[in-house]
Amino acid sequence: MKKLVALTTLALALTTAGAYAESFKGFVSDTMCANKGTKNSADCAAKCIKGGSAPVLVVGDKVYKITNPDTLVPHAGHDVTVEGTLKGDSLTVESVKM
Repeated sequence: MKKLVALTTLALALTTAGAYAESFKGFVSDTMCANKGTKNSADCAAKCIKGGSAPVLVVGDKVYKITNPDTLVPHAGHDVTVEGTLKGDSLTVESVKM
């Protein structure tokens, strides 16, 4: 019985390990400019996002889609540190620091 409890606890710990927030340092851009590989200015990113282009987080050569894009709209065109949960190429933002 003790082995079953220990194994169950270990299995639960391993399956929930991926649910913890990670830290990402990057640049808030929009999908159109990020796909071109261009680091746009704050004005350009804000204009494109206001025009309907979705915000993304660019970390090096990697572009992360944002599942809750409203969290990044005020930070368009800025370098930020984002705490969030990554699932595939999609990032759920929990907090943003400049």
